[in-house]
Amino acid sequence: MAIAPDNGLYATVCNMKILLFPVWILQLFTQAKSFRSNPVIGSLILNRCGLHVARIVLAQGIMRLRFMMLGTGIDQSLKRSFYRDGYIVIKDALPAEKFQKIKREVGSINAEVRECQQGDTLTHRILIDEKTTDTLPACHDMLVSNQYLTLHKFASGKNGRPVSYIQTIKNHFVDGPADPQKNLHSDTFHPTMKSWYFLDDCNSDNGPFTYLPGSQRLTLARLKWEYRKSITIAQQGDKYSSNGSFRATPEDLLSMGFGQPIGLSVPANTLVIANTHGFHRRGDAAKRSMRTEIWSISRSNPFNPFPGIDVPALARLQNRALTWYREYCDEKAAKRGAQSSWHIVSARNTLEDNQETTKEKEAA
Repeated sequence: MAIAPDNGLYATVCNMKILLFPVWILQLFTQAKSFRSNPVIGSLILNRCGLHVARIVLAQGIMRLRFMMLGTGIDQSLKRSFYRDGYIVIKDALPAEKFQKIKREVGSINAEVRECQQGDTLTHRILIDEKTTDTLPACHDMLVSNQYLTLHKFASGKNGRPVSYIQTIKNHFVDGPADPQKNLHSDTFHPTMKSWYFLDDCNSDNGPFTYLPGSQRLTLARLKWEYRKSITIAQQGDKYSSNGSFRATPEDLLSMGFGQPIGLSVPANTLVIANTHGFHRRGDAAKRSMRTEIWSISRSNPFNPFPGIDVPALARLQNRALTWYREYCDEKAAKRGAQSSWHIVSARNTLEDNQETTKEKEAA
C-alpha cells in the first residue's frame, strides 16, 4: 500500500527554507564555507557561474590589503617568507631560560583537558584563558608580548588576539583508520592563520607540520582547480571537502603545477606561523608518539576591509563564548547518550606523559 506524502511536513520544510534563504544569502559575505549546510554556497548553478571563485578572489584581495595594513614593523625577511612560501619559521623563538619556564608551567598545569579523536590520533587541548593564565605566567607573557602579537596580527590580517591552547598530538594512540588531518588540505577559501610554538622537537617520529610552499598564492591553475571542485563537491565530495575544507590529491597538485609538500622538522622552541589557505597537513608519524605545543588560531570575516581594534576585553569574551559553546555541545551530546566531539577527559601532565612514552619506547 502506497504511503501518502505528509503534505503538512513538506509545507513546513519548504517554509523553513524560505525563512532561511536570507540568512544563506548574507552568509555569502562572511567566512561561511560549507557547501553542505548552505545551499546557496553549494549551488551547482551559481558555482558554474563562478560564485566560489568570485568569493576567493574578493577575499584574497581584501586580506592582502589587511596584511599590508598590519605589516608595519615586521622584519622584511619574515614578510617575504610569508608572502612567498605561506609560512614563517623562527627557531630559538625565546631565550632558553624563558622556554624552560614555559615548559615547566605546561608540564605542571592542572586544568580542563578536552580530547578529540580523528582516526588513530588523539588531540588534547587546554584553552589558555583568564582561568589558566594565573598558573602560566611565562606562557602568558609570551602570548601578550609585542613580538608575538605583531606577527600573529600580521599573519591573520586581524588586529586582535588569537585563541591559544596547550595542544598535544598523540599519534597511533588508539585503533582507528588513518587520521583525516594527515590528508593534504586547505582550511577554507580565504587566508587564515594557525601557529605552533613547539615545546618538543618536531620530526618524522612524531609527525612534523607539513606544508606545500607557495600553495597559498592565487594562481590561475589554483583557481581552475577550485572552480572544478566547487561544481562537483556537493554531490561527490568527502565530508571535510563538502564542509569547505578541500582535500587535494597528488594528481590535483600536478594539475596545479605545484611541487611536493615539505615536513617542517624543527627543534623545540621553534615558532611556526602559517596561512592555512595553503595546502598543509599533519605529518606522518613513524611510531606511537606525541608532541606538545602552544597552538594558536585566528580567522575573521575576509570581506571586511578593516582589520579591527585590539581590545583585550573582546579576547576574554571570545574565550568565554568558546567555553559556553563547548558546554552546550556537551549537553546536546549527553541527551543522545553520547560524547561531544571535543569532550572532557581526565587532566594530565602532558610533558610527563611524553617522557613516559619515550621511556616505553626505549624499554621496547
